Amino acid sequence: RKFIQAEVAPYVERWHAEGMVDRELFLKAGANGLLCTWADEQFGGLGIDDFRFEQIIMEENARHGDLGFYIHLHSDLVAPYIAKLGTEEQKARLMPGIISGEKILAVAMTEPGTGSDLASMKSRAEDKGDHWLLNGSKTYISNGILADVVVVAARSDPNSSHGLGLFLVERGMEGFERGRKLKKMGLKAQDTAELFFNDVKVPKANVLGEPTMGFKYLARFLAQERLVAAIIFQATAQTAFDITLEYVKERKAFGQPIGTFQNSRFKMAEMKAELDAMQCYIDQSVLLLNSGELTAEDAAAAKLLTSELEARIIDACVQ
Repeated sequence: RKFIQAEVAPYVERWHAEGMVDRELFLKAGANGLLCTWADEQFGGLGIDDFRFEQIIMEENARHGDLGFYIHLHSDLVAPYIAKLGTEEQKARLMPGIISGEKILAVAMTEPGTGSDLASMKSRAEDKGDHWLLNGSKTYISNGILADVVVVAARSDPNSSHGLGLFLVERGMEGFERGRKLKKMGLKAQDTAELFFNDVKVPKANVLGEPTMGFKYLARFLAQERLVAAIIFQATAQTAFDITLEYVKERKAFGQPIGTFQNSRFKMAEMKAELDAMQCYIDQSVLLLNSGELTAEDAAAAKLLTSELEARIIDACVQ
């Protein structure tokens, strides 16, 4: 909390105006041990095999920082691909910089004409013997401007709708270009961009796992990815409640705080009951993830319920 209050909160307005956080923020987070707390100590990580530590970082950033600081994408969505699918050489080469914040991560799946329908992906990678030749474009890529390493999904088997590969494209590779930094309704400080790949030569050493098994790999990480979303939705809803609780204690109407009116008390009590119940669901899901028992279906339920709750709570708090 102290880190978020000191290093994120004071700069949020500037980052909103610029559409991007300072890349130094990732370096500072790395220096404080806040990136990939789960990562092996041999690469500079803390080796904490307990997702509650990541949960707390996300919650504190939602409450005291800014959701545009996409620390969770870096630590909990993209880094696990490299840590769990990568070769020893890939991990030794990339993980130290990922943990220190020197190498910021992104994942590129969405295309101009393809969202979650990965079977319709147009980006393609051709096996050229000693390298893969990558062509295509991606859009709505979070951390797209800041990223130093991008996990790019591309069709590697033209004869299979599920024949995808995951390729590590690094900053400076010839043919790898960034397009517009996209303007969005929310997450103003989070750089979302277009990416273009024009005959990018990807070394065989930069293929994650088997080059045609990407679809299966993407499905493998679904439970954790959905839980990350659920944690943030819940934390945002809780933040709205906390801010509103402070407000109704101070704001006066008809000579008394509005929080003393019966309707306000009923509404706040109802919201708190829903938040507390949902927090139990999230906390239990985190414990199930720790023990390897969280299913993609249960995580999807958590994501659904928390996203609906978030919208409902924020609307009620505004009212």
